[in-house]
Amino acid sequence: MAVVAVWKCDRDGAMFDNKKDAEEHDKMLELAANITSLIERHIEGIDEQVGEEIGLLLAKRRDALAKACKGKPEALLEEESTEETSAETVTPFAANQ
Repeated sequence: MAVVAVWKCDRDGAMFDNKKDAEEHDKMLELAANITSLIERHIEGIDEQVGEEIGLLLAKRRDALAKACKGKPEALLEEESTEETSAETVTPFAANQ
């Protein structure tokens, strides 16, 4: 029986093959939670689910958002590629059993 090391994100239960990807995913989720909190504090009446979706979207696209804030607004319109935090590195728990 082989032993496979995996890292699990406490926030959403996502599993990763390496610590670096797990930490990056956790940081992205923390940023999303903070953005969601900011949105909910400043936009009265926003639905909680919508606020979370916006927070997650902005956190996933943080690199493009940073470029847009630095004078390249077209960066937000570019297709998502390697920017998005690695859905392909998330390993479903059932696959490791």
